[in-house]
Amino acid sequence: MAGSSSAKSSGAFRTIGELSKELGLPQHRLRYWETRFSQLRPLQRAGQRRYYRPEDVELVRRIDRLLNREGYTIRGVQKVLAGGSETPVAAATSATPLRRIRDRLADALAADAR
Repeated sequence: MAGSSSAKSSGAFRTIGELSKELGLPQHRLRYWETRFSQLRPLQRAGQRRYYRPEDVELVRRIDRLLNREGYTIRGVQKVLAGGSETPVAAATSATPLRRIRDRLADALAADAR
């Protein structure tokens, strides 16, 4: 391969391998997200090879942020993508149980370390 994905322009198409490496996400997760989020439809060429357009890359980044940083569930992200907006209330509502569990674990680990 002539260059890495970081050497590509922002408007260049990316293969699933390049996108996976760039975002630190396994390829199987990207393929799974294609089945869960109808908006994510990379071009598929010969041999089912996937090519992610710049708008696909941005959508994957948004899905990753919502799921892995803001605590949304897959269902919650589906609703956000269908509605086209994110609200802090929606993020807090869907993430609250997970945050409580995370906070309890962090407290338990901190107490255990003392």
